[in-house]
Amino acid sequence: MSEKVLAIASGGGHWVQMRRMGAAFTGLDVTFVSVQDSYAQDVPGFRFYTVRDVTRWDKWGFVVLVSQLLWIFWRERPRVVITTGSAPGFIALRLAKQLLGAKTLWLDSIANCDQMSSSGMRARRYADVWLTQWPHLRGDEGPDFWGSVL
Repeated sequence: MSEKVLAIASGGGHWVQMRRMGAAFTGLDVTFVSVQDSYAQDVPGFRFYTVRDVTRWDKWGFVVLVSQLLWIFWRERPRVVITTGSAPGFIALRLAKQLLGAKTLWLDSIANCDQMSSSGMRARRYADVWLTQWPHLRGDEGPDFWGSVL
């Protein structure tokens, strides 16, 4: 049986970057999660869930998002969670690490060329692999740079 992976990304560029990592998912049992129902058509043949898109100022939205993610985790039971951000990805990463003991990977958006995103900085604590897409942002204490997806 292949490893169960949950790949979660917010909309726009975060979702585009997640899809560009498709080759890395070959042979894995992947479930995709994002914030727009229409994104399901981008990943035919895969399980897909939509969650609420939130910002740090949307307190009620976080309650809804956490409920949605807990339901998805209960159904899918991922062993690995990968995200390109932003807030929904960070919450998923944190919950998966703390509740499931899942392996976690944060890949900060390529749009963050001057510094890690605020979600990316918070993700450091919960990410087994913490990555930037800019070589000049690599540091001795992380993040690591393994290349970019665009």
